[in-house]
Amino acid sequence: MRGDDRPTPAPVAAAFPTRRWLLPSAVATELDPESGPFARSGRRPRRTVRDWLVDFTCFVLAVVLGLLVADTLTEQEDLPRSLLAADQVLGALSCAAVWLRRRLPVGLAAATIPFAFLSTTSAGACTIALFTLAVHRPLRYVAWIGGLQLAAVPLLLRVRPDPDLEYGPAVAWTALITLVVIGWGMLVRSKRQLMLSLRDRARRAETEARLRAEQAQRLAREAIAREMHDVLAHRLTLLSVHAGALEFRPDAPREEITRAAGVIRESAHEALQDLREIIGVLRAGEPDDTGRPQPTLAALDALVAESREAGMKVVLDQRVTDSAAVPSSVGRTAYRITQECLTNTRKHAPGTEAAVTVAGAPGEGLTVTVRNPAPEGDVPSVPGSGQGLIGLTERATLTGGRLEHGPREDGGFEVRAWLPWPRTA
Repeated sequence: MRGDDRPTPAPVAAAFPTRRWLLPSAVATELDPESGPFARSGRRPRRTVRDWLVDFTCFVLAVVLGLLVADTLTEQEDLPRSLLAADQVLGALSCAAVWLRRRLPVGLAAATIPFAFLSTTSAGACTIALFTLAVHRPLRYVAWIGGLQLAAVPLLLRVRPDPDLEYGPAVAWTALITLVVIGWGMLVRSKRQLMLSLRDRARRAETEARLRAEQAQRLAREAIAREMHDVLAHRLTLLSVHAGALEFRPDAPREEITRAAGVIRESAHEALQDLREIIGVLRAGEPDDTGRPQPTLAALDALVAESREAGMKVVLDQRVTDSAAVPSSVGRTAYRITQECLTNTRKHAPGTEAAVTVAGAPGEGLTVTVRNPAPEGDVPSVPGSGQGLIGLTERATLTGGRLEHGPREDGGFEVRAWLPWPRTA
């Protein structure tokens, strides 16, 4: 686990630690580059059990082919014994060099070209070296060295003719074997590359899925944070207004103190209820249908009345004939915009009068405008100012509308939003 509590994706090779010996060392290292004794030192990876078995099989195959060819050489009576011995010594050396095929595939394949002219018994080792080159190196190396070997076949059979076949069939047969070996090696290489590409696709898919999940979590958290800001900020500013009134007017009449305490109690209860619903969404992962209904445009009168009870001056000009006809998402966004603007007015321009205008019709859209004049005197800055307007702009954008805000010429502030209201809603 990492610091952000997200599980670290396990390497692909770690899924089969007990079967790692079944893979070639090159493939196992590519699947899990962090594992192995030489992974961090940059050295060549060790052979797996499969590598040892394959290399031993190749060595035995090269020796067997060399012995078969050596038997045909001994039947040639005109061949000098010294030349036969030199041929067999070079063949033994080429068979021993098979153990270096993983470390030096290019050098070994290139060295087998002159060996083929000097030693007939090295034919098996030459074939295995060419196959190894096709497996472990790209096409350009195979094309050059394989092409040189194919070009040298006619000359080789002139120098060392086959005792059982004529020249033409021998050239064709040798060239065919060379091409089959090259093709087989390239097929093995392509299968390995396919395995690695599938591994990369699986890792990319896992990464993309994790990123999508993280993005969904981030968007959900932002939506919840925006909802908490819009709801709780309004309630808490009401608490602050009434608590401030009690603080600065301790000699107020008992009725006003009782009314202010009742508003504080009711606002605290509403804020606690809103907070409980939002936390319930966080715990359940989806909205609770049994909770209180979300506010719509029809609840705008209650919002304004609540602000007036808190001592705020608010003028509402609602020019929508049928508030219930407004789509719920649009009405909820208009309500949240008005709520946030009234909260900002209480925080940044206390004592001023806020003018709220709501107008619109189906097909024309819904326009919400909130204005307030400049405050009298200096108002202390509030930490985190501007975050609410950013959230309102995002809300309006998500519904397909737009929101503009800024200072007015008289020193006041204005927020103007347009929200889509389809004609067929």
